[in-house]
Amino acid sequence: MKKVLNTLPGIALTAIIAAPAWLLGHLFPIIGSPVLGILFGMILAFWKRPALVESGIKYTSRKLLQYSIILLGFGMNLYNVFKVGSQTLVLMIFTLTAAFLTAYIVGKRLKLESKTNILIGVGTAICGGSAIAATAPVIHADDADVASSISTIFLFNVVAAFLFPILGHLLHMTDYNFGLWVGTAVNDTSSVVAAGYTFSNAAGNLAVIVKLTRTLMIVPITLVLALYISKKEIQNSKSGYKFSKIFPWFVLGFIAASLINTFLPISAGTGGLFVQVGKFVIVMAMAAIGLNTNIAKLIKNGWKPILLGFSCWAVLSITSLIVQYTILKI
Repeated sequence: MKKVLNTLPGIALTAIIAAPAWLLGHLFPIIGSPVLGILFGMILAFWKRPALVESGIKYTSRKLLQYSIILLGFGMNLYNVFKVGSQTLVLMIFTLTAAFLTAYIVGKRLKLESKTNILIGVGTAICGGSAIAATAPVIHADDADVASSISTIFLFNVVAAFLFPILGHLLHMTDYNFGLWVGTAVNDTSSVVAAGYTFSNAAGNLAVIVKLTRTLMIVPITLVLALYISKKEIQNSKSGYKFSKIFPWFVLGFIAASLINTFLPISAGTGGLFVQVGKFVIVMAMAAIGLNTNIAKLIKNGWKPILLGFSCWAVLSITSLIVQYTILKI
């Protein structure tokens, strides 16, 4: 009980910072609440805060962040996965592979830290901030890695929302092709909605379903990363290392929430409420991460993550088009 009480001041502080970020994020969805949460946190990082909030800030950026991913599972309906069919799953295999290979190769050339490479690769390939939030605790990423990755993903979300509809019309794409393209090549939901429905209602509807299906890729990716990290820990530790310590247990909660939302009689309002709470907690976690971010270091290494993010995004977008028109022939 004492430990819980010690975390409350810090949790309350992150909630206070998250509240305006949440409201402004809804007014300007292209920017998004998580980015604003990090920004507000970084601004307040210069404030010499009392020691009593430190444990709560750390708890929010780690444990509460994991719990928020579980709540996002209530927004998943597995029937939608079956609805989009095998073509979309094949497309995702190619695009995810292309994004991860690009992150690995380009990240090494840029001499970026491996954790930043992984976060930008996962954020680009899967679903932006949510994927970064799920992956960060698994690979023990520090706050600077998360802040840098979220900021990079945000930049290309904004560009995609405006650029993709223009390119879609220039390429004379059908609603179906464009919906698949946006759903696989744009990662943040707000940008997917903006780009998809700007093109057409049919394209927007398909793009959102494909995007939500991509979110499920959080499960296998985090499990694979957990195995990879645990193997490294075993190699570096003479006394051995237990896989249970690194296993992302919150992913099982995400799966359970998805199954409940799909097969049990839970109302849309209740499921939607859980999802909104989860998204708000993510903003709180981003605020906590911002509070512990060294802005000087972030600026110093700023161009490298952006170049890596652009490389991953460009390869992902082009791969999606190539697979659609050459392999799937749709």
